[in-house]
Amino acid sequence: MPLAKYRHIVVEGPIGVGKTSLARRLAERIGSNLLLERPEDNPFLPRFYQDMPRHALSTQLFFLFQRINQLRELAQPDLFNRVTVSDFLLDKDPLFARLTLSSDEWRLYQQIFEALQPQAPKPDLVVYLQAQPETLYDRVRRRGVDYERPITGEYLALLADSYSRFFYHYSGSPVLIVNSERLNFVKQEGDLDLLLARIAGMRGTREFFNFGD
Repeated sequence: MPLAKYRHIVVEGPIGVGKTSLARRLAERIGSNLLLERPEDNPFLPRFYQDMPRHALSTQLFFLFQRINQLRELAQPDLFNRVTVSDFLLDKDPLFARLTLSSDEWRLYQQIFEALQPQAPKPDLVVYLQAQPETLYDRVRRRGVDYERPITGEYLALLADSYSRFFYHYSGSPVLIVNSERLNFVKQEGDLDLLLARIAGMRGTREFFNFGD
């Protein structure tokens, strides 16, 4: 298998970019273990989108502990010896916290995050999906998740910018930056083939994939 050098591949990107859909397709194609976020299990998330300042800390901490527990499972020998594709990167977790927490909450969150972070294994590759805020907003609206209805275009624009800034400085793992504007990995098998070929051919620690390259 051309991707055999990778044991843990993470697909990341802002809300609406298609990271979970791509993670599913990658896992299906290469026959790997699949590790997904479970936002539907977070009881604070619907309230967060209704009133962000009030529910940001509880929402953020729930996700942090959830992700840590999932990654602890990944470190078990029976899972670690298999290829795993996931749709979240723990190192990105503070990105949301910075956007939504007050200064006191942020300091508390930082202490908890720094205590838990060393327990998380580093991925062998991060596939970072990018899209314009207008595209993200359209995709969020089309998927029609009830608790996401209050999400605004302004919030998605801020989130997309925060992701760009984060990955500009990120050096924890090799990163393939993918412009997903004109790619459909779910419906177009050829698009997925192109991505797999680019992943298999990576030689550096940071590469870019734009449709038509």
